[in-house]
Amino acid sequence: MRRVILMGIVALLAGSGLPAQGLAEETRILRNEAFGVGEWLFFDVSYGPIRAGTATLEVQRIRTVDGKPCYHVVSEAKSSGFFSRFFRVRDQLESFIDVEGIFPRRFEKHIREGKYKADRWIAYDQERHVAITSQGDTTTVPPFVQDVISLFYFVRTKTLQPGDRFVGDNHTRRGSFPLEIRVHRRERVKVEAGTFDCLVVEPVQETAGLFKHKGKLKVWMTDDDRKMPVLMKSKVLVGHLSAELVRYVVPGGHGE
Repeated sequence: MRRVILMGIVALLAGSGLPAQGLAEETRILRNEAFGVGEWLFFDVSYGPIRAGTATLEVQRIRTVDGKPCYHVVSEAKSSGFFSRFFRVRDQLESFIDVEGIFPRRFEKHIREGKYKADRWIAYDQERHVAITSQGDTTTVPPFVQDVISLFYFVRTKTLQPGDRFVGDNHTRRGSFPLEIRVHRRERVKVEAGTFDCLVVEPVQETAGLFKHKGKLKVWMTDDDRKMPVLMKSKVLVGHLSAELVRYVVPGGHGE
């Protein structure tokens, strides 16, 4: 049970990403007014009424990968003092997202959960549609396939309206699988970081897993150009998880 709880801390942040629509073209340049270097989001994560930990998303810098400029995005999840007495979590996920096309060129996972430790990476050759893992596996992937971090940032560049639905491809070391994104409604929500007009978005995974569901994860994203996540709620296999935005910094150093 404790592993399910703390896996959920990571999944709420890393798994709240949203897929692309119409992934068919060979090259692309996307307009991005949603995020940039310096953005930092800090969340409190709760399991039911209990504070389970914290999570952050940060666009740290521009890095060069395979000769291309990429946003270096880092997500960190940490268990609270109470949960750490039973099962300490210090996980970090990193995505190197192509600045022009908003797709990943490299993904890294650094897991520290109890006594378990793992460091893995996936390199994406987007031009040849190939993914190469740190274990030495090479697989074919769909054009502009996303990792669990990059797809979230991709959807933030899209224009969304209630009633929209689209499907795209997400990739992990276990393979590629489709996600359907449903944009339900507009809703005003109040969290510690403030009051925001939001779109309620639901990613529906079409394969089994921790979030095996028919609409059990919902994300409240600001209804503006940034589409910043302010609230996430999920019913997992055991209980409920939520992540609430507490503080944020937008590019340029402004925030709450």
